[in-house]
Amino acid sequence: MDFTPTEEQAAAQGLAARIFGDLATHERLAAAGTGTDTELWKELCAAGLTGAVEEIGLLGLVLVLEEQGRTTAQVPFAATCVYGLLAVAGHGTDEQRERMLPPLRDGSAVATGAFPARGGLRADGEGRLSGSVPYVPWLRDATVVLVADADRALWLVRTADPGVTVGPVETTAPWSAARLTLDRVAGERLGGAGAGAEAYGAVLAASRTAFAGLQAGVCAGSLARAVAHTTTREQFGRPLSTNQGVLLRAADAHMDTEAIRVTAYEAAWRHDMGLSYEAQALTAAWWASEAGKRVVHAGQHLHGGTGADLDHPVHRHFLWGRQLDAYLGCGSEVLEELGQLLVKEGSQ
Repeated sequence: MDFTPTEEQAAAQGLAARIFGDLATHERLAAAGTGTDTELWKELCAAGLTGAVEEIGLLGLVLVLEEQGRTTAQVPFAATCVYGLLAVAGHGTDEQRERMLPPLRDGSAVATGAFPARGGLRADGEGRLSGSVPYVPWLRDATVVLVADADRALWLVRTADPGVTVGPVETTAPWSAARLTLDRVAGERLGGAGAGAEAYGAVLAASRTAFAGLQAGVCAGSLARAVAHTTTREQFGRPLSTNQGVLLRAADAHMDTEAIRVTAYEAAWRHDMGLSYEAQALTAAWWASEAGKRVVHAGQHLHGGTGADLDHPVHRHFLWGRQLDAYLGCGSEVLEELGQLLVKEGSQ
């Protein structure tokens, strides 16, 4: 395995770091409230970062999402890339790719997905979808949402179509989330009428890998803030960072962050190499859920009383970390799924 970024991946990561660093400031994030920073989204699309995802692969996307996570920038980058660009490019028909990819690349269309499927939607014989999903990230911004029916077939639904109801939901992190309700909505089958359910697992694994990469960035940003705070804040005439308890807590957080990063890299690399990676994606999701929760708690605790301030930047990392923990699935749930997969693979 070689996780060394290609020249194109490194360039995309560097560009993303500059744009997020310049524009995803604490002041702009506070002004955006619980919504999306539309100007930042336009800047990212104009710079070609959304369109580049098809070329830099899933590993390149993970690298870019790390930079978003460091700043907790409020844009639907992960959702649009995974549930829109990569899903359509990898599993759509030629006509779907020709029609849908250009607006997704330039940002005039925003995609999201109701993943993982919980059996809340069903399709009748005419391809009309009914049911509801209680929580879909970035749905308030989306023009199209990727959903799965009870048989795990994938459908594209335009949020402006008749029968689609989007009810705002406030979550821990400001992800412009909403409840999706469909009432006999005419869906478009991803891959055409003859497509099977194989694409569901591929999209789910890619999304787990991408959001694990986002969590790696969130944790890195939280830890960086904690390091800056403890090395400049003094107590009893010396920096807090000289306290052994602080050093050990920060060291544990660093190791957890690296575990999230390397498992996300491995899953993404295997995807780009055309290798099976479902188990690796679940491993990355488990680390992102379990270790991510520990890291953002440590980041807040190492700030002492300052970390309890809801307006402090580190608290935003805490909220994102907990939201990603919930979105990826609690650790025991993910671990159970991973165990079942390994048993299944071992019996084959």
